[in-house]
Amino acid sequence: MMTAVQAKPQTIASEPILLREDTDGVTLLTLNRPQVGNALSETMLSALFEALAAIASDHRVRAVVLAANGSTFSAGHDLKELTGRRSDADGGRAFFERVWDSCGAVMQAIVRLPQPVIAAVQGPATAAGCELVANCDLAIASTLAGFATPGVNIGLFCSTPMIPLTRNIARKQAMEMLLTGDMISAEDALRFGLVNRVVEPNTERAVALTFARMIASKSTTAMRIGKKAFYQQVDMGLAEAYRHGALVMVDNMLKDDASEGIKAFLEKRPAKWRDR
Repeated sequence: MMTAVQAKPQTIASEPILLREDTDGVTLLTLNRPQVGNALSETMLSALFEALAAIASDHRVRAVVLAANGSTFSAGHDLKELTGRRSDADGGRAFFERVWDSCGAVMQAIVRLPQPVIAAVQGPATAAGCELVANCDLAIASTLAGFATPGVNIGLFCSTPMIPLTRNIARKQAMEMLLTGDMISAEDALRFGLVNRVVEPNTERAVALTFARMIASKSTTAMRIGKKAFYQQVDMGLAEAYRHGALVMVDNMLKDDASEGIKAFLEKRPAKWRDR
């Protein structure tokens, strides 16, 4: 089922900026502003946040793929929109604060979403577009994809894309991207640890959907518990992480799906997930 997700105020009615398609437990969200490089305008950020909020409470959704139409995944923030607000009485400060607060809310919503999110990157993902990819749980990139945090080239250091970037790749590689603003290839992104797979052009979405369907076949209870625990423990010290991990394992072990999954394994049969 294909639907349009549109934040208010609407743009052109015939051109929804975000599309949602649901098939067999997998939701495909598609950025649909190819004429402006799928820039993350205030309206696009609002549409993404609303879509993610709806998905979070939709128990039919077991995995999400985030894709984009056109040759560019996302060019980041809409610079024309930002520049246009410099004439505001406060020089644009209130608008800039609202946009970056909205952007941060979207990025954190991806991480906090109960369902795993897979980026399908067909072309360049720059600045906040790179940030979007870095916040997804998995990423599949076409050989035509590229990744950059080029804010330094326009006097605007990519301080918010820096946050997930430094949580994905090593510090030296992150600093190289942030200080030079240079585009790295999909192959370098794979080597750095920013993406999971590099595939032939026009196959990235199909590969991402294959991953999503594989994930959707698992227990959503286990996925929800595991994704949350992963992000909770990743910045903990070793001893604290083990204490937390043990508590999570015990809680998971007491769930119906763990009981059913272990029983099915021992009986050499497919599990019948109850998702609780």
